[in-house]
Amino acid sequence: MAADTAESVEVRAALVRLRRATGLPVAFGGLVDSGGRLVRISELSGTATPALSALAVSSGNGLGGKAVALARPCAVSDYPASRQISHEYDTAVAMEGLCSVLAVPVVVRRRVRGVLYGALRTAQPLGDRTLGAAVAAARDVEQALVVRDEARDLLGVVREPGPAAGATGGAAWEEVREAHGTLRALAPRIADPELRAELLSVCGRLAEAAAPSAGVPREVGLAPREVDVLACVAAGATNATAAERLGLRPETVKGYLRSAMRRLGAHTRLEAVVAARRAGVLP
Repeated sequence: MAADTAESVEVRAALVRLRRATGLPVAFGGLVDSGGRLVRISELSGTATPALSALAVSSGNGLGGKAVALARPCAVSDYPASRQISHEYDTAVAMEGLCSVLAVPVVVRRRVRGVLYGALRTAQPLGDRTLGAAVAAARDVEQALVVRDEARDLLGVVREPGPAAGATGGAAWEEVREAHGTLRALAPRIADPELRAELLSVCGRLAEAAAPSAGVPREVGLAPREVDVLACVAAGATNATAAERLGLRPETVKGYLRSAMRRLGAHTRLEAVVAARRAGVLP
């Protein structure tokens, strides 16, 4: 799955949640182009016509363009008659029969990455509850994009692990180990299966690069979540911190850690980390 397709899937899912939470009959949205000036409406939910499909909305123009320019939610109760917005897209809006419309920007690291719209076919105010639900849907997309961005940034740093086997000391390698732990924590939160698989593949290569015996890992049969927990422990995380990073309960983390220690023949957390590194499970 390509990155833009995966991001569009996040938008599509958010629109479904938006309609379910608000009861709005129509929702649509899209992502901002690389230049940050144009939103392409790519996802439609509840529409009756194709009028809005592939519509290109310029920053500052119409309701969505205003939301992009201001980087904040905007709404009108009577789109065709509103004096708060420009009217470049009235034809498409009229063909779909929309009146009350809201637009919420998806903002990641202070940059607008997309816009979610919700609409009624009647002219009436959209209340705070409706706007709040739309903002919550946009926040979901923002969090998903943040995770993807972090994962790709880390991949760019560690895709080609540098230190040779055995040369695992020093601050540089500690940074690699920290990146490994972060990647392991991010992987379960990635919806895109190809990106998730690449993350885990890079994690495996990092671990193998640090393993003794020419980098050939010893089979210890650890479960993926056991490795995730050990990676957090290796970075100095407490059980509570590991639970927060991995989206688990502290009791669950303790269970995975006990199981990993048993499989590795370790009696302490430190012994487990050392044994995992010798086995090529951790860098």
